Amino acid sequence: MSASDDPRRVHFQSPEYLVDRLDAIADLFDKDRTDLLVEAIREYIEDTADSETFQELVATKYYDDQLDFETVKQLVGAESAQRLRLLKKDLEDEPLDLAAPDDIDIYDGKATTVDADDER
Repeated sequence: MSASDDPRRVHFQSPEYLVDRLDAIADLFDKDRTDLLVEAIREYIEDTADSETFQELVATKYYDDQLDFETVKQLVGAESAQRLRLLKKDLEDEPLDLAAPDDIDIYDGKATTVDADDER
């Protein structure tokens, strides 16, 4: 068991009917209530982290400096967090000082136009 897997005791309030149902399910599967809670939390976190809305929210808050990199890594995983860090760095960089393109006719004078209203 790694340090991040060490159990931590938490205390929270829950409606009694949910605890009763959870206990009944635990008895049915011959499992411990804690195991079912941990499994449910894990599934919820995985489902949430995979949602596009969640990913966009994390990215927006990271770009706005409301989340630090380590938190982003916990929320979306190391690979996605690294992509966000690279993109953020790219967005913060000054634009490249490139000269405007030369006035070159890329169509070599043979451009064809199409009327979108024409029926074929």
